[in-house]
Amino acid sequence: MRSASRTVIYAALAANLLIAATKFVAALVTGSSAILSEGIHSLVYSSNELLLLYGRKRATLPPDEQFPFGHGKEIYFWSFVVAILVFAVGSGLSIYEGVAHLRNPLPAQHPYVNYVVLGLAALFEGSSWNIARRELAKTKGRRGYFETIHRAKDPSVFVVFLEDSAALLGLGIAFLGISLSQLSGNPCFDALASIVIGLILGVTASILAAETKSLLIGESANREVVQGIRDITRSSNGIEHVNEILTMHFGPEFILVNLSVEFDDSASADDIESIIAGIDKSIKIAYPKVKRVFVEAENWRTR
Repeated sequence: MRSASRTVIYAALAANLLIAATKFVAALVTGSSAILSEGIHSLVYSSNELLLLYGRKRATLPPDEQFPFGHGKEIYFWSFVVAILVFAVGSGLSIYEGVAHLRNPLPAQHPYVNYVVLGLAALFEGSSWNIARRELAKTKGRRGYFETIHRAKDPSVFVVFLEDSAALLGLGIAFLGISLSQLSGNPCFDALASIVIGLILGVTASILAAETKSLLIGESANREVVQGIRDITRSSNGIEHVNEILTMHFGPEFILVNLSVEFDDSASADDIESIIAGIDKSIKIAYPKVKRVFVEAENWRTR
């Protein structure tokens, strides 16, 4: 799997560990609910990056008798676990912390410490976000970011991008809540910021869960790839008709292709064997992520 994707994860892990430690120290000093929620948020994200790295390592295991197509989908499973953690731990604890401080509001101490922490966090988080954004932009083309995420097959990049985007938005909410609490003298604004941060994490987790669930179940290759495979097959000598093309991602770098075609009636068994070998080679050269190609002979008129 691509080293660039690992770079994205390592950058996010380093940033979140530094940010989490800084936020927890600041929360102890100031008593800010929003900063404590942000610390929980960063700690959860640090755990997520470790799970993504573990998933990527598992995904590189070779095929065996039990898993003949390899372990590529491990990265999809662990990305789904990340989504659950963001929702259950990050979102749940932030909302709980905010509600608890609403019921028992306490004024924050040394509020200016929070601003320093938020500034440092924005710097670290912004650097990690920019690395993930640049990596995502390599496959973006003219598509928007949401469409790119929807069509992406490597969750390790879009998971970090979405996490960091939510983190930067959360930092803005925390800054607003702390500022309003300081200006008004009402600590409830700080608690409300914690709840809003929890809701942001909940929305982020829902998007992550939906995208990784689709990959985990078995998502097809992108339309451009499927059309390219169709064109290659249709233009091959001895092919009368291309009936159906079924594709599935067994990992970011592994596409399975199943072709249903009608061969020319005059083609002999040796001809068909040669045609299949040529199609297999041409597809794999054009699309290196295609690792296995199966061809089924079927008369399209009898389908």
